[in-house]
Amino acid sequence: MQRIKDELKSGRVLVSDGAWGTFLQKSGMQPGECPELWCIDHRDIVLAIAKSYVAAGADMIESNSFGGTRFKLEHFGFTERVSEFNLAAAQISREAAGKDKHVIASVGPTGKMLLMGDVTEEELYSAFRDQIMALEKGGADAVCIETFSDIDEARCAVKAAKENTKLEIIVTFTFEKTMQGEYRTMMGVSPTDMTSAMKLAGADIVGTNCGNGMKNMADIVREIRTADTNIPILVHANAGMPVNVNGKDVFPEQPVEMAENAKLVIQAGANIIGGCCGTTPEHITAIKKLINGVR
Repeated sequence: MQRIKDELKSGRVLVSDGAWGTFLQKSGMQPGECPELWCIDHRDIVLAIAKSYVAAGADMIESNSFGGTRFKLEHFGFTERVSEFNLAAAQISREAAGKDKHVIASVGPTGKMLLMGDVTEEELYSAFRDQIMALEKGGADAVCIETFSDIDEARCAVKAAKENTKLEIIVTFTFEKTMQGEYRTMMGVSPTDMTSAMKLAGADIVGTNCGNGMKNMADIVREIRTADTNIPILVHANAGMPVNVNGKDVFPEQPVEMAENAKLVIQAGANIIGGCCGTTPEHITAIKKLINGVR
């Protein structure tokens, strides 16, 4: 199978998958449960989620491993099960993807802050290395280092992947619009800052996920393009911004509306389009149809 970067050279826009956490909650996962444990105790459900996105038309799927570092797993008492959980997560997505779809294994932030002295760079590197090596062993083609806000932490994850695996490296940050109309992470990082730093660190693909609906993602993509005209860009947008209905967060953007907004993101320069919170296989199907039309 071609590497993702090579596949994009033809000008083709690829489709990624949608939400995992939302899907797991609908499948019965309770607040406070460890999502990664479901790869062991509810393997059939996790596999069904992955298969549903493949059936919806996704060219690549993630893995149920977002919180798979030892720092996240220690909250559940599973520090010693890092390799087991991540190996299983990648294997499940590999099974669903088959031989002709990409697995872009999910790696999220640790929740530790270098700035506050919670952790050292060496400890972060070690934690990411253990997770990412297990994901590669499980069959991942790429690692999706996602929902980051701090350049130094993301740099540790990229370095761990680059020095210990052969995986393609995707990095996405989460940006929010400030009162001044600029997009920044919670640590004050701009899309331009992120792009320059992550490319220098060795990322193959950069982008943005969560924090915004598809429409706002177009602005972020345009800013990334001002920093680099060539690097591939991945966007995983929410299904709109959450609205509280009877005490529950509901993501209001319907599949057709999200797909129409995806057109703006493609026009801004994105190469891979998928979903984050609130998106479903129906959203991915609509985006796939839109991209086929654009193509």
